[in-house]
Amino acid sequence: MYILLVFLSFTGFCIAGLFGRHIGPKGSAIVTTGCLATSFLLSLFAFYEVGLMGSVVYIRLSPWVNSEVLLINWGFMFDSLTVVMCVVVTFISSLVHLYSIEYMSHDPHLPRFMSYLSLFTFFMLILVTADNYIQMFLGWEGIGLCSYLLINFWFTRVQANKAAIKAMVINRIGDFCLIIGILVMFVNFKSVDYATVAAMAPFFKNETTNFLNMDFDIISLICVFLFLGAVGKSAQLGLHTWLPDAMEGPTPVSALIHAATLVTAGVFLIARSSFLFELAPNVLEFIAVLGAMTAFFASSVGLLQNDLKKVIAYSTCSQLGYMVFSCGCSDYSAGVFHLANHAFFKALLFLGAGAVIHAVNDEQDMRKMGGLKNLVPFTYSAMTIGSLALIGFPFLAGFYSKDLVLELAYGKFTPSSHFSYWLGTFGAFLTAFYSTRLACLTFLVKPNGYRSVIGFAQETFSYIFVALCFLTVPSIFVGFVAKDMIVGVGSDFFGAAIYNNPKTLHVFDAEFVVFFYKILPVTLSLLGATLSFILYNFQSSILFHVKTSFIGRKIYSFLNKKWFFDKMYNELFGQFFFKFGYSMSYKLIDRGTFEIVGPTGLSSVAIKTAHQLHKAQTGSLYHYTLIILTTLTLLLCMRHLWSVFGYNFDYRGFVLIFITLFFISNSNR
Repeated sequence: MYILLVFLSFTGFCIAGLFGRHIGPKGSAIVTTGCLATSFLLSLFAFYEVGLMGSVVYIRLSPWVNSEVLLINWGFMFDSLTVVMCVVVTFISSLVHLYSIEYMSHDPHLPRFMSYLSLFTFFMLILVTADNYIQMFLGWEGIGLCSYLLINFWFTRVQANKAAIKAMVINRIGDFCLIIGILVMFVNFKSVDYATVAAMAPFFKNETTNFLNMDFDIISLICVFLFLGAVGKSAQLGLHTWLPDAMEGPTPVSALIHAATLVTAGVFLIARSSFLFELAPNVLEFIAVLGAMTAFFASSVGLLQNDLKKVIAYSTCSQLGYMVFSCGCSDYSAGVFHLANHAFFKALLFLGAGAVIHAVNDEQDMRKMGGLKNLVPFTYSAMTIGSLALIGFPFLAGFYSKDLVLELAYGKFTPSSHFSYWLGTFGAFLTAFYSTRLACLTFLVKPNGYRSVIGFAQETFSYIFVALCFLTVPSIFVGFVAKDMIVGVGSDFFGAAIYNNPKTLHVFDAEFVVFFYKILPVTLSLLGATLSFILYNFQSSILFHVKTSFIGRKIYSFLNKKWFFDKMYNELFGQFFFKFGYSMSYKLIDRGTFEIVGPTGLSSVAIKTAHQLHKAQTGSLYHYTLIILTTLTLLLCMRHLWSVFGYNFDYRGFVLIFITLFFISNSNR
């Protein structure tokens, strides 16, 4: 059952990818969606057996790499952390498959699209079920590849090409750091297996290793590189710029990337490696600070974005900041709980946005919408529920996880945790403001679009309707149902899957936090939502005057341009590497050095030398006699010089000098 859970999606990929032309779009959709739905049912059984009954399952298929001390098995570990991720991934993915049948029905390449979605899900399942870092890294790279293929699905669009390449390049930075972390781990622990590393880690707590000719604490060094790998995938501040641009792909892709697969991989890696991070408190403080800064940055940028999907994308970036700083405060279970809750309402928001875009003839600018509440009422209701869950409205899914993350952060009583709490609380206010702004500009204000578009907007009650219905239910109830079971005080749901250092355990302290600090985030969220509703519906003139003022224009430009991160990267790094690539790498090294001393240079030298020798063939005897005598004289002189100076000089230097002069003389001709 457990192997089938993982490999059913791969089966769907193979059938749709290899035989899609024969079974057609309808057959491909049925096969891939059926495989994912079956995987979801199996993941529910796994959740019952492993998560609720506490029966951890480990399956060892076969050896993969066996080279002296390096032993890597094809193994699958199903503990409570894994089955939670499996339920989330398969549920969201099966609904995205179902949604795509209608959303992409006009596309002639639907079988290819469905096969890519199934492959994406398969690699994510490989990542979360792996029992060692190398197999996890296989899934890690696989979801990176699939994200490139899906973002660039409409490959005739230049913007899609650029977005896919940007996502791939930025993710390579994080992946390179992750490889270094795994290599450092193997060099010191002689293993990359989760269980072995977890058992050996305490013995290396005070050990150092030499890296780049400097001594570092082994555990801290490994944790820093593992976290930098997570920064790339989970779009934390610094490597976040690829995430909004990934919206160039089809909307179902955005939902899958942002809700259940790619961006959640970094948070999963931190939670899975908790046995290492708990031994590196300084790294945890850095994680908490960077996560809080990401949450605040993304929520501030989302305030003034006008693209419907990019607003939701920045909200994903912000919520990932909450998950990461929760892990940085040693609250891994709360971070994973928020990850699971966030997946449902974020998928609802993206699929609802896709339904809106579908209804208004593929228009994504919110300033050209408005008045859609009565035209697409069900989509309006679904997106309202998703937005309320996102802002942490009382008793919806986000309320039980996001407020818990902030409460636990304050309850740790350290400078980094309080810094995270205050930035996260202010970020909650901004999140509520731009979420309500999205709802107002899209559905509530007077219509601002073209009559030919807005007037014919309507929704279809088929697969899109079913997918939104299924996502609405967990967006409302999953937090209430699962909170006490997964993250309640005294709950041992995760067991050994997540390690918490008893010395830093503060879940009981958070229960006694002053009520004011518990209620502050939700109060600010409601205040932000109310303020946004009033301003955009009744007092838009105030917004106009603020935006057109001198300071308002500066702030608007700063936030609308995303804090100028893209501009800074393009000018500082992009232009430098372009110039280096052309002037140095291409002209000097590739077309210069390699061509002179490589095959091209050798062939041209041989041709020129042969041509010079050919000129010496004059047919006159006295010319040949002169050449023979000159050559013999040079050889005798060289032999005599060698017998005199040979013991004092290395002949290899003369050979190199001779070859260099020979090539230079021939290249200058």
